[in-house]
Amino acid sequence: MKKAFAFYLLALTYLLQTACRFNPDMQTPGEGYLQGEWQQDSVTMQKQLVTYSLYNLKFNCDSFFVSIKTFSKVNNGSDSCTKGGNWTEYAKGVYEQRNDTLHVRGLFCNANYTYKDPGGCLRSGVYEERFKITKKGDSVLQFSPTSNVISFNTRLIERSSCNPKPL
Repeated sequence: MKKAFAFYLLALTYLLQTACRFNPDMQTPGEGYLQGEWQQDSVTMQKQLVTYSLYNLKFNCDSFFVSIKTFSKVNNGSDSCTKGGNWTEYAKGVYEQRNDTLHVRGLFCNANYTYKDPGGCLRSGVYEERFKITKKGDSVLQFSPTSNVISFNTRLIERSSCNPKPL
């Protein structure tokens, strides 16, 4: 009985020591090749599409900020949120890359980086997406969203370097 108790106590101690970790005090450096601002200029066959979006992505250390400018030919009536078929949504959060897949997770926010109140215009709450990334050159990346069939190319607008900040 004492051996079994000692074994369980040892196993529990091991689990507690390995399972619980404090969050880091500093930002992590993120991916070096992503650091900076990346802009999508067009979508393949965008004139034939009913709705399409253009992305502007900014990466700083392990954080991201994205603006998604959407254009739609669909008549939304008197909806003041979509402003005649053009609107922009913003999100910020953190990212991580495993192999060729970039996972971004954050919250929808306003253009000034403040968090967006739920229940307003357009989407609010959690923003989460996975992209397969293919390098097309030093200043061109192809993003292939796992939730969409249309991949898009971005070009580097401005390179930056990571200076980790305390959290």
